[in-house]
Amino acid sequence: MATVVLGTQFGDEGKGKLTDILCATSQFCARSAGGDNAGHTIVANGITYDLHLLPSGLLNPKCMNLIGSGVVVHVPSFFKELDDLKNKGVNTDDRILISDRAQVLFDVHRLVDGLEEVELKERKVGTTGKGIGPCYSTRAARSGVRIAEIFHKETMDRKLKALAYGYNKRFGDLLNHDVDDEIRRFDDYRERLRPFVVDAVPLMQSAQKSGAKLLVEGANALMLDVDYGTYPYVTSSNTGIGGVFTGLALSPFHVKEIVGVVKAYTTRVGGYFTLLNTFPALTNDVGSGPFPTEQDNSEGERLQSRGHEFGVTTGRRRRCGWLDLVIVKYSTAVNHYTALNLTKLDILDDFAEIPVAIGYKTQDGQELESFPADLDLLSTTEPIYKTFPGWQTDTTGVKTYADLPEKARTYIEFLEEYIGVMVKYIGTGPQRENMIVR
Repeated sequence: MATVVLGTQFGDEGKGKLTDILCATSQFCARSAGGDNAGHTIVANGITYDLHLLPSGLLNPKCMNLIGSGVVVHVPSFFKELDDLKNKGVNTDDRILISDRAQVLFDVHRLVDGLEEVELKERKVGTTGKGIGPCYSTRAARSGVRIAEIFHKETMDRKLKALAYGYNKRFGDLLNHDVDDEIRRFDDYRERLRPFVVDAVPLMQSAQKSGAKLLVEGANALMLDVDYGTYPYVTSSNTGIGGVFTGLALSPFHVKEIVGVVKAYTTRVGGYFTLLNTFPALTNDVGSGPFPTEQDNSEGERLQSRGHEFGVTTGRRRRCGWLDLVIVKYSTAVNHYTALNLTKLDILDDFAEIPVAIGYKTQDGQELESFPADLDLLSTTEPIYKTFPGWQTDTTGVKTYADLPEKARTYIEFLEEYIGVMVKYIGTGPQRENMIVR
């Protein structure tokens, strides 16, 4: 049976830590969507691991890992992450596979990502600059390259040249890309990559029939889903439960548990700093997309500082605000969580009062029934807050629910009541062992 771990908010909830813990009893860990725009940080045995494209299950020496068909794969980044893990003493031999149906993310996709953001000016999405959107765009237009096609040099070269030609017609001299150089690099990657590539459909079928414990590691989060998120300020894949089924050929009847990961407050990253030297027009972008409970004040700065809120993939400062239960309830309606993992509870330890958003009110006093698709409507609303007294006690490293301060338990139990899902896991610090299991 399979356990699925998904983000409930805007990403960066701490999914990697729970995935790492659950991997200890899993035989198979898989990524279903996204690319190396994801960033999962795991602290184990005093060592910090930052994973982007690779599944977190690689840290469990007995776990097989799969990059699924719904993922876009930047091959140089794949090899770099493997090398980084090996340099930290992690043996990944014979434990990581890539679906031959996954899409290839080329360097030209990354360059185009930056140019498209420049085109949008003040309407820019605030991408990571990793080329995710352009790669999914070429997939949808049926002009992309699948992993399987890398091993047919003539086909791959022809399709990559066609991509580069189309982008050159659009951007002209602004696109500084040598297609022949990228082709030569793939000539070097081809045989090195071959042992990792597999037809993932029979692999997944076999894993499910064998009774192996499967763990699916979600990337990003529901509010960044291309269909259900704050469109267009989203990623370009299905980050929810639907993307798990299509990205892995996982049977919906094989899912035992869907765990939604909820940060005890809310953060959002927008705008990117990874390509600023190439695209200086982006330097003024400090965040994109709606964030109803954002605290652009000293309280937000406290959350940012205490929580060390910087993106794993981009290094961007995360925007911070109070927990928004409207978002978590909406996310639950889409992803059907059977359990929740509340993370970073300890970051709230010093606050005298902790507001939580329980609704949105329009300018004419009407309360919205759910999180709206209409961002213009959302921009005119105000959050309705319920304020809890802070516990102002150090909860770092607390190991049992009973040992949490009563006011912290009240906070958690209100969340459970409002969402209608049990908080099964509670994070009380960055270490692997800092997790209460109920």
